[in-house]
Amino acid sequence: MYLILGILLFGISVGFILRRREKLIKLSDKLLMWSIYLLLFLLGISIGTNREIIRNFPSIGLKALILTVAGVLGSCLASLLIYRVYFGEKGKDEE
Repeated sequence: MYLILGILLFGISVGFILRRREKLIKLSDKLLMWSIYLLLFLLGISIGTNREIIRNFPSIGLKALILTVAGVLGSCLASLLIYRVYFGEKGKDEE
């Protein structure tokens, strides 16, 4: 736990020091995306080799679909509510 927090704080410190270097920021963005792709690929391998997950995939898939749809709908409704509360009234006054 302390190792993870230490690495995170070190990264924040380096990012703070290098925040004005545009080329390094663009490079780190690309490296970050490829790191995420690699992690997702490795997670897929891990899931594919787990017989228990593969055996229960139909029921897990249905639950995952329900959670995904509910999460997306909830996010859309929350975004709409926040938009109307904070930005909706300003548009009516300006017209």
